[in-house]
Amino acid sequence: MKIIAFYLPQFHETKENNEWWGKGFTEWTNVKRSKSLFPGHYQPRVPQNNNYYNLLDNGVFRWQIELAKQNGIYGFCVYHYWFNGKLLLEKPMENFLKDKTLDIPFCFSWANEPWTRAWTEGKSEILMDNDYYNEEDWDNHFNYMLPFFKDDRYMKENGNPVFVIYVPHTIPTLEKMMARWNKLAKLSGFERVVFIYQSVMYHSRYENTRDLFDYGIEFQPGFAEWSEKKQSEIKAFFLRKKIAKFVQKKFHLNFSLSNILAKTNKKPVAIMKNYDDMWQKIIDTRPFDEKMIPGAIKDWDNTPRYGERGKVYNGVTPEKFEIYMNRQIVNARENYHKDAIFIFAWNEWGEGGYLEPDEIYKNQYLEAIKKALIETGEDRDYTNIPFSMKYELEQ
Repeated sequence: MKIIAFYLPQFHETKENNEWWGKGFTEWTNVKRSKSLFPGHYQPRVPQNNNYYNLLDNGVFRWQIELAKQNGIYGFCVYHYWFNGKLLLEKPMENFLKDKTLDIPFCFSWANEPWTRAWTEGKSEILMDNDYYNEEDWDNHFNYMLPFFKDDRYMKENGNPVFVIYVPHTIPTLEKMMARWNKLAKLSGFERVVFIYQSVMYHSRYENTRDLFDYGIEFQPGFAEWSEKKQSEIKAFFLRKKIAKFVQKKFHLNFSLSNILAKTNKKPVAIMKNYDDMWQKIIDTRPFDEKMIPGAIKDWDNTPRYGERGKVYNGVTPEKFEIYMNRQIVNARENYHKDAIFIFAWNEWGEGGYLEPDEIYKNQYLEAIKKALIETGEDRDYTNIPFSMKYELEQ
């Protein structure tokens, strides 16, 4: 079973982040200033040995890769930020590409959502966005990714590069863009691109979007939470987002939650949810089509980013995580017939979804994955096995 961890490259300074958030800003800035908001709230989270690393140092990659391999992590799905030729957080993976000794499978997830000030200020002001109608930009984007696609470490199914799109339903030109990329892939020596969606609503409104993809990820915990919502609720949610974005762009007004609460003199509080309830929803989920790849989650606590506007899951322990991972591995094999689970996350410290060791639990969460793989008979050496998302008994 391939445990593929989502990977955030925002652990180094960039010109843009320094301008938007202050000199020296990295993901660690949010993590260090987090606070405990209620009794028993595990904040701030501190990396073991105060390892507030800088991803521009390839030695960090080397340490991460060794740690991942020792504990059954197959590879990383790295967030990739492209805004009409403007790249953000790209330097770590560009360095990775050059250093062939950094040996671990990887793929990209195009995090195509707009960047806003929602993290620390609760504002909807758009800092960076995409214009999806620029066809020349489609070519430029593909050509930027091509050296990565051709790299031996890049995940390929049947020799074709795997590419994840975070929110494809927001791309009005999606079908044409994907067709263009497949054409460019053929011109580059591939048959096509293996497209995977990460976060798309699976109700009838988005069926045409889903049909364009080879696979879909049940990205957790969002997938489990959205699966309970009625179609009318989902339509209302996206209508509100569409109206807010239009008003913000046209009139430069801000309809953020923090502004609304400020006007009503109400103080926001962190939303508390139960870890066991969330995992039970995940385990109980059955794929609604053959494309689905199951997801997993180690933890969720985004109060380092959102403060009292954040959301926290209570009752998280390494022992529970091992039990749930064990069950989800069996679920992936027997119900999804997939040889992969996408897990949140390798290093999402600002949202609690990290597998890297911290000062309290050390390596216990990584060790829980290793134990679950061994217990389910899925602790394999993939060195000479062709990459595939599908589970095949002869493996």
